[in-house]
Amino acid sequence: MPGLFRYIKRSASHMAYHSALYDWSLRADVPERLIVRPVDPWEGCVEGGSVICSGGLPQRYHGKRLHGFEWLRDLRRFGREAGHGDKARGQARVMIESWVKRYGRWCHGAWDADVMGQRLSMWISQYEFYAQYSSGVSAEDDEFQDMLFESMIKQACHLSRIVGQGSSLATHMQGAAAFDAVKGLLYAGLAFEGREAFVEQALSCLRREIGVQILGDGAHKSRCPSQLMSVLRSMLDIRSALQAGGYPVPEILHGAIERAGVALQFFRYNDHKLALFNGSVEGDAKAIDAVLSQAGVRGKGVSRLAQAGFEKLSLGRTMIMFDCGKSPCAPFDRKAHAAPLSFEMAYGRERLFVNCGTREGDDELSIGWHDALRATAAHNAAVLGERNACEIVAGAGFSRKVQKCLSARDEVKGAVLVEGSHDGYEALNGCVQKRRIYVADDGHDVRGEDLFTLNGALDKPIDVAIRFHLHPRVMVSLIRDGGEALLRMPGGAGWRFHQGGGCIALEDSVYLGQGHEVRKTKQLVIYGQITDKMNKFNWAVQREG
Repeated sequence: MPGLFRYIKRSASHMAYHSALYDWSLRADVPERLIVRPVDPWEGCVEGGSVICSGGLPQRYHGKRLHGFEWLRDLRRFGREAGHGDKARGQARVMIESWVKRYGRWCHGAWDADVMGQRLSMWISQYEFYAQYSSGVSAEDDEFQDMLFESMIKQACHLSRIVGQGSSLATHMQGAAAFDAVKGLLYAGLAFEGREAFVEQALSCLRREIGVQILGDGAHKSRCPSQLMSVLRSMLDIRSALQAGGYPVPEILHGAIERAGVALQFFRYNDHKLALFNGSVEGDAKAIDAVLSQAGVRGKGVSRLAQAGFEKLSLGRTMIMFDCGKSPCAPFDRKAHAAPLSFEMAYGRERLFVNCGTREGDDELSIGWHDALRATAAHNAAVLGERNACEIVAGAGFSRKVQKCLSARDEVKGAVLVEGSHDGYEALNGCVQKRRIYVADDGHDVRGEDLFTLNGALDKPIDVAIRFHLHPRVMVSLIRDGGEALLRMPGGAGWRFHQGGGCIALEDSVYLGQGHEVRKTKQLVIYGQITDKMNKFNWAVQREG
């Protein structure tokens, strides 16, 4: 019923927003200038800027992301590095003007709070780029500027009403998106004279969102590394904008940036990209480096995130990320994956075992991929009875989820042992899974054990499939009549995989580590059955040569 009430309330709000009376209520004095222009330090993509200048649009900006205007960064970089500054500026102005004419009044999607926040912050921070031609001739003609500023103040007034509702924005938008809304309102308050109330409103909401969304260990409540990256970048932008506007930076923001930086560093492999848990993508190594640099992250980093429930096993050149945490609570489970006790493994700068990733975007194809990739089978995890460890609601969170997840860590010189357990399947078949991962011999000896504890007698055996998805660049072949597998990494490192308790199969898989491209790959699967007498499966991957 609460979901129905939220739907009715949202539908009524949309009807009101779409009315001429509401549009009239957003009218305000048009600002004459921007008194503060926060600097945008993040680089765009030259290739993306070239595509946009040619009348196209890169795939990553399809759907709602088109309305966020983050692609202005691509135009800016293309203009600077390709020597087409005036062309890029002209294209930016044409697209901004076209947007205002088409979406100048409230429109579902384009006027969502997070999208609007992105758009306002981009229009303000990129203003110097598209408002001045390289020849020195000003592009700030009165007609364009009046149209632009009138649209901006109208959007800011609408955003102020949403942000000022008092409850956490995360209840009706994706967690990280709430920080985009806050940032947009803050930028408007700093940029427009006499709009200090926007700043105070944004700061009040910022304090609330940090308290709701950032865990004590710095991870984001969604348990998604990519979401954490987005939130940290927004917080860094907010800090920089406050400093540019002469405002003191709240201590809660300083602390959140410091903690989030430590957590983001935790989720990086030696290729400087992110682990793939709960809808995360690898990301861009240079962009991640830039965020960590601005956050002031120094030192070796931590080996566990206690509140988020992640463990890192690092020995020699081997690094394993192990998810030992319970499912995120609503509404932060909207994009969470049903993958308790899943893990990933890398050796040096190359990945060996990977989760399948996610498909970014809000088109029908992307949504279908996204829901499929949330399944337990799309991870290095155990699947019982061909059911997910959490019950996935399409396009939403979980109806059945992991309630209890325990972990323990033991380290001695030259070896690390981490074990975790979860109760995701207990309501279905009475099984509680325990997984132990042990690393020794300078990272060349990795062993695992999956133990299933039964609460009561079984009516019939339970089928189990323990999956190990391989990175697309890893070569694999079965040996010893299918009893073992040889793995060859791109750099030449070889590994031998073997198991006890089941039988090995080599099957097809997919990898979407960057969120768009679907790459074919392979997976090793241990098939077996859980009975009253047989409930343990051992596996190992050991360096060859």
